[in-house]
Amino acid sequence: MKQSARHLASFAASFILCCGAIEAFAHGDVVPQPVVTTGLKTLGTTWQTSNPYRQNKTALRIGDSAFNQNCARCHGLGAVSGGIAPDLRYLPLGDEGDEIFLQRIRKGSVRDGRVYMPPFEGTLSQEAMWSIRSWLESVHQE
Repeated sequence: MKQSARHLASFAASFILCCGAIEAFAHGDVVPQPVVTTGLKTLGTTWQTSNPYRQNKTALRIGDSAFNQNCARCHGLGAVSGGIAPDLRYLPLGDEGDEIFLQRIRKGSVRDGRVYMPPFEGTLSQEAMWSIRSWLESVHQE
């Protein structure tokens, strides 16, 4: 029994160390993933002030995937934040939420020289950003 208990304790310690190492690597520098926006109307270089893809089924599908690839590591799967970053399900709907979303995703967030969120302008296309916003509205909570 003592040998079995030692084996179990050794396994538990190894498991905790292993999981801790995985978790430590999960929050390092992350390269944004490209978003394929095939099937969406091209928006050009002038930034829209209101979401042109609101409730567009193609945008919802693209936005879901784009969010999971580029945003979920901080904002949580399904946009349910685990506390690292804001829970985006509570962004206001409509133009008010569009303005908040677009400002933050384009410019990022830096306070006291610390990057809390990187800017995605120049990395993600306008089409990709608006598709993410469309998907976020589909999981909105009051």
